[in-house]
Amino acid sequence: MAVIKEAGAFSFSWSDAVGLSCWRNRIGLRGIDVRSSFLKPAKAKKVFSIASLTTSRAAISGENILQMEATVGKNIVWHKSSVEKFDREELLKQKGCVIWVTGLSGSGKSTLACALSRGLHSRGKLTYILDGDNVRHGLNSDLSFKAEDRAENIRRIGEVAKLFADAGIICIASLISPYRKDRDACRALMPEGDFIEVFLDVPLELCEARDPKGLYKLARSGKIKGFTGISAPYEPPVNCEIVLQQKVGDCVSPCVMAETVISYLEEKGYLQA
Repeated sequence: MAVIKEAGAFSFSWSDAVGLSCWRNRIGLRGIDVRSSFLKPAKAKKVFSIASLTTSRAAISGENILQMEATVGKNIVWHKSSVEKFDREELLKQKGCVIWVTGLSGSGKSTLACALSRGLHSRGKLTYILDGDNVRHGLNSDLSFKAEDRAENIRRIGEVAKLFADAGIICIASLISPYRKDRDACRALMPEGDFIEVFLDVPLELCEARDPKGLYKLARSGKIKGFTGISAPYEPPVNCEIVLQQKVGDCVSPCVMAETVISYLEEKGYLQA
């Protein structure tokens, strides 16, 4: 859009002029100048400088932000629905839960998640996969791989997984999630029994030998900093529900591992309402 004039209280563009001319012709006012009758001066646009934005940002920092959060917290009330999780589970003939698959890069988390989803789907059960990489394409695309951003990445996925479970869906979250405190925080979001932690216990040497994305090679060469297992730690679960172990020369197929998880779900009553 080309602007004809913008000075203080007046702003007019070519699109305005063309639209006005066509409208005037349609209603039979050709030859009559209607601009003075139908156009009102626009208010002057306020210009914000970098300095003013910086000042505004400073004005809502520190204690002011805490006060704002406190005010917002007081004004938020949970609205109870007439359709509860139990009702949705009755409809779906299953119990909503979160299966949290954790392990090193290359341990087979995404492959297991897909095999598990397929196995449950074939049994008429509704699932959804929250894959660590996939979620970073959208919801978490603004996050880096710094420690604080990785924690926020896991927190967000935990909150989304909680919603899926509440909807009565079997949510499969597959991501490295290297720190116990972050995984435990996600567990704490859920009602007792809704969080099933699955640890893919695969040795680093095997994961590095697979290296499906070439990330270990980049990490070893120093091109990736803070890579889990190489330059950043992985804290294995202590009290997880399921451990799926693989060793060099003794690798169980993804379908067999998926059946192990499905057997657990059947035994605990997750596959029936």
